[in-house]
Amino acid sequence: MIFWNSFVNYFQPLVLWYLRPLVKWFLRKTTKLCELQRICYGDPQGAERTLNVETSLRLSRRPEIKSLIKMLDSVHKDVIYRRDFVHYSVYTVLTLKKIHPKVHPQFAPSFSRCIEQLHGYETLKRDVETLRVEQYNADNPEHEAKLIKLWEAIMPDTPLEARVTKQWQDIGFQGDDPKTDFRGMGMLGLENLLFFATDYNKAARQVLSHSHHPTYGYCFAIVGINLTSMAYHMLKDGSAKTHIFNISYSLPNMRLFHQLYCYLFYEFDRFWMEEKPRDIMEFNPIRDKFEKSIRHSLAKRDTLFKINLYIDNI
Repeated sequence: MIFWNSFVNYFQPLVLWYLRPLVKWFLRKTTKLCELQRICYGDPQGAERTLNVETSLRLSRRPEIKSLIKMLDSVHKDVIYRRDFVHYSVYTVLTLKKIHPKVHPQFAPSFSRCIEQLHGYETLKRDVETLRVEQYNADNPEHEAKLIKLWEAIMPDTPLEARVTKQWQDIGFQGDDPKTDFRGMGMLGLENLLFFATDYNKAARQVLSHSHHPTYGYCFAIVGINLTSMAYHMLKDGSAKTHIFNISYSLPNMRLFHQLYCYLFYEFDRFWMEEKPRDIMEFNPIRDKFEKSIRHSLAKRDTLFKINLYIDNI
């Protein structure tokens, strides 16, 4: 059985590689539509359509399409304007596939939408990475102001006695100065926490109260930064595409990433309480279990995460 599975896993990609052009040729002859047209006309708008368009483009052997994909993959490194990239992509496909816009008026708008989402996702990755590598700087007034704003939002009834104080441990930082806790995720960790505390204040304060539970308590801020890492890696490896493409009525943007983070934090808190851990030493296995369940959901093309309606303002 092991030998057979290895045999299938080795040869299946080769078979698909050689059969794919034949299948595409047959379907084009019978339907009079290219693969991209069949996707744009037949698949529902959102992750299903956009991801299938991306797969079709990435599997193409045409040098023009490969060049297009190379440009898409460089968005997170270089500034490539969305309008120019979408125009180039649509023109390239219409020309190569000999699709006449007047005969197929629905194709260009549908395909453009998919390209906009793909470009937006790569741009979002670039913007998130920029925040992640920006380290917290106590000499930067903007950084300091955001940290103080976090405290005021999450602890509105308790004045902060000093910039460096044990009070920070009340919201889950490790020591007297939170700046050292942001090293791994940089300003992205602070921006995520601040967004949760301001845009979902009721939920954030509820989660903070749970973190003070006498038995199941945990470090609110440290766990929050850890969940920033989870969201970051899901975005980076593409797992988050299903949610982002299904929820982005506008183009993928930083707000959508922050909202994904808020969902993860709120749901992790619920998951943690339901697991009833003996102590904080169970954090890693419970976190891994939680991440596995989230990734399982993201593997489904219709996945769309929303925070509970009674606190939902997406």
